[in-house]
Formats: sequence, C-alpha cells, structure tokens
Amino acid sequence: MKCPFCSHAETQVMETRISEDGDFIRRRRQCGACEKRFTTYERPEVNFPTVVKKDGRRIEFERGKLHASMKLALRKRPVSTEQVDSAIERIEEKLLNLAVREIPSARIGELVMRELKKLDKVAYVRFASVYRSFEDIDEFRALVDEVRR
Repeated sequence: MKCPFCSHAETQVMETRISEDGDFIRRRRQCGACEKRFTTYERPEVNFPTVVKKDGRRIEFERGKLHASMKLALRKRPVSTEQVDSAIERIEEKLLNLAVREIPSARIGELVMRELKKLDKVAYVRFASVYRSFEDIDEFRALVDEVRR
C-alpha cells in the first residue's frame, strides 16, 4: 500500500478491525518513510446492475449519487449519518439480491422512497414531490394525506 502523504511504497499495518456487520475491514497503517498514519478500508468488489434512465441511457450505479439525493432530502432533518448509511446499505443489498443485469432508475427511486419513509416523513415528502414531478397541489396534498395515515 502506497503512503498517501509521501508515496513511499512500504507501509505497515498497525491495527486491523472488522466492522460490526462484517461488511468491511478497517486497517490503520503507518508509513515506513515519513511515519504518518492513515486508514484504509477493504470491501468486497461487487457488480451492481446497470441503471436504465427514463430516456433509455444506461449508466453505472453510483453510491455517491444515491447518498447525495438522500442527504438533500434529509437536509436539516434529525437523521444521523449512521441511519443514512444503513438505509443506503439496505438499498444496495436489495439491488444485489435482485440478481439482474439492468434496473430501471424508477425502481431505485421507489427503494429510496421506501427507506426515506421509514427514516423521516418530511424527507420522504420532499423526495417524492421532486421524484414524482407533481403537476399541481392536489397531487402534493394526496401524498401528504398518505403519509398522515
């Protein structure tokens, strides 16, 4: 592992920990040259399905996009980063368990809405109002009424 500070090729593992759920390994390393410490994470490499957009384009699944859209909906809401990360992991797990090569973006949007509904009702309404492209206030009102029930 190359040092991110000085690019020296040799580093030593000082500490290794497995995450609580066993999904990744965290290693604390020290550079043999500059002696600075840094952390690396090891995760299994998996192939997510290709996302098929509404216009027919096909793009790679990106966790970052999923995270950004959820964080935007949850902006200034009392939901912890750990809760968001857990929700994203559940979505990714569902995508992998589907065992398909391609998935419509609409299906991912539905998975996101399901997770947001569990986390925070206001975030769910925010996301759904943009995702479903409401045309008028009656559609918005119907969604809010659905959440209230």
